[in-house]
Order: sequence, then structure tokens, then C-alpha cells
Amino acid sequence: MNVDQFDFDLPQERVALRPASPRDSARMLVLDGASTRDRSVADLPGELRAGDLLVFNDTRVIPAQLEGTRGAAKIGATLHKREGPRRWRAFIRNAKRLRDGDPIDFGQGVIAAASDRAEDGSFALEFAGDEPVELLLERAGQMPLPPYIAAKRPTDARDADDYQTMFAREAGAVAAPTAALHFTPDLLAAIEAAGVGHATLTLHVGAGTFLPVKATDTADHQMHAEWGRIDRATAERLNAVRASGGRVIAVGTTSLRLIESAATPDGLVRPFEGDTSIFITPGYCFRGIDGLITNFHLPRSTLFMLVSALMGLDRMKAAYAHAIENDYRFYSYGDASLLLP
Repeated sequence: MNVDQFDFDLPQERVALRPASPRDSARMLVLDGASTRDRSVADLPGELRAGDLLVFNDTRVIPAQLEGTRGAAKIGATLHKREGPRRWRAFIRNAKRLRDGDPIDFGQGVIAAASDRAEDGSFALEFAGDEPVELLLERAGQMPLPPYIAAKRPTDARDADDYQTMFAREAGAVAAPTAALHFTPDLLAAIEAAGVGHATLTLHVGAGTFLPVKATDTADHQMHAEWGRIDRATAERLNAVRASGGRVIAVGTTSLRLIESAATPDGLVRPFEGDTSIFITPGYCFRGIDGLITNFHLPRSTLFMLVSALMGLDRMKAAYAHAIENDYRFYSYGDASLLLP
């Protein structure tokens, strides 16, 4: 499909720079079949059915944004994907000043050598020393806010909490599974009281999620791989919910993509551990999920293509036009949608 089909006009004032407070006070646009309803995230228990299952991503965002120098040159690095105990693939700002083997000094005693430049412009960074890389990042790194927020304000102390979900446990993501940012312990208790269960999986979101689609046709776009895991107990639970007539509703596109990566053509979810680069566009046949909770996404993005595959492109364009006209807040810190095809 032509990427231009997924374009729309978005006023910049619709981009949220801070999350709603409290988190579950965010607005929620419900698309339920042909019905469209304006709700809030706090209304979610009444929009679900007893026997449904919400599936959250329990990845934890690491402070993966680094600022350093190579000689007199300023170098920025956003870690993307772990390749070894001390080696990370990273997108580099001012990469033209780097050659293979060059050391980058990120301050606080954190030094990494750049090597193995890839076609996408990324480098491998090999961190020096014996300390765990996680400790080095805590010392020298910052939370990696999405570029459409970082361009408008600096990262600050609030983001260390705001950009982490209540489910965050497994460290390794460089971007938050933002649909789950809306959830609070009180909301989860209300959902459970309504007879709706929840489960977790792990997908370490990479910085590639923010890269623009440069291809003209979706068939020519290459997704970056991300590591994920669904254990056997979770896979069996997802299958049992659907077998008993319940719905599996992914909370976030990250959860959805991992479930679909693990699902067989007949709809069974298998245990999964490894990389996935699944790219979902209109025409895709969903196998493992029955609905999605997600935020509002960028024009021409792979995530808007995904929701268009789930609900139909015309339906999503109309829904986004409604959201813009009615002052919904967009992107990572913005409002939510509940999509039930």
C-alpha cells in the first residue's frame, strides 16, 4: 500500500507533553464495531466483559539516552537493542564524526567504543569496564523521551516516573509501552472486580519504533527487530480465555505484536522467546487477539498502519478526525482508544 494513504493533518497543539493526572483520568475513544463513544480510561471496567483478559507488557524503560564526546565532537546515542552483555546497538547523532573503534566518553566514567556501522546508520557500542551496563546507564543516561516530546521540552525528574508503567519489571526497553501508562492500582482493582483478568508478557521496545517510514510503499519498509518472551503459562492462559468465550485484549501495540508473532494460523498462542520484526498493515489476518487498547499515533507511522489493519483504514481516519476535532491528546503521554473490531 502507498504510505501516503496513512497520512492525516495533526495540529501540533494536540501533542501531549505531560500525562494526565491521575493517570486514569485520560480520555478514551471507544470504537466498538460501528459504534463510537467518548469515555475516560476510568470507565474501562464498564466497557469490558466478564471473562475478558487484558495483556500488559512488563518491560521496564532504561535510561537509554546518552550524551557524550569524541574529542571535540558532541555525540548523542540512543540505545536500541542489546546484542551482548556489554554491547548495545545504538542510533547515533552526529555519526559522521565517528569511525570504527572510536571511543565515546559519556561522562561519569562511562566510555563505549563504536563499531560495526549498519546500513540504517546505527553503531554497536561496546561499554568499557566491569560494572554492569545497567549501573552505567543509571549514572550517565537519561530517560529516552520520544523525539516529538524531546523536541519541545527537556527530560526532567518527573519523566523517570511518568514514563514508566505500573507493570514495569523486566529492564530492557528504550521506549515505554505507553497504553499501560494509563493504568493505576485502583483501576486494575476495579477491572478485576468486573470479572476481567490480566496477564503479562515482555517485549523490549526498541528505538526503531520512532523511526519514520521512508519507503513509498509499505512493502518496502523494514521493521527493526525487538526481543520478546511469552512463557508457557501465559500462552496457555490466553488460549483458555478464548476457548471459554472470553476476549484477549492487548494493552498496547507492543503486546499485540508479540502475541501475533507467537500465534499459529489456527489462533493458538505458543510460548515464544526471541526476536520479532512483525509488520502489520491492512490485509493482515489477526490470530491471537480480539481487541486493543492503544494511544493515538503519528501520521504515516507503522502503528497507525497497525490500527488501520485492525479496524479498517477509513474507520480509523474518521476516528482520528473525531479525536482531533474533540481535543483528544496524542502520542505517548496522550489519551487512549479502545478498539474492538
